Amino acid sequence: MPIYEYRAIEASCAKCAQRFEAFEKMSDPHLEKCPECGAPVRRVISAPANVVKDSMGNSNLKRLGFTKYQKNKDGFYEKKFGGGPDPKMPV
Repeated sequence: MPIYEYRAIEASCAKCAQRFEAFEKMSDPHLEKCPECGAPVRRVISAPANVVKDSMGNSNLKRLGFTKYQKNKDGFYEKKFGGGPDPKMPV
């Protein structure tokens, strides 16, 4: 479940005066009010988590079931590994 950050539009309590986090499903509606005081809140865009370089290596991607495509010299993508669809169009 993703973690979303919120901040009050006009802070009313100690919780919403600073950014606070909420665990929500992606399909859940966004919070509109502080759960503590009911003040209106806005979701804040935050920096993404850092990805460890080794986690994006070919062997790890293959192990996790991803499909890798690579552009060849003719401008077409070719599938290197994985179960995804075969590319048919130039990019």
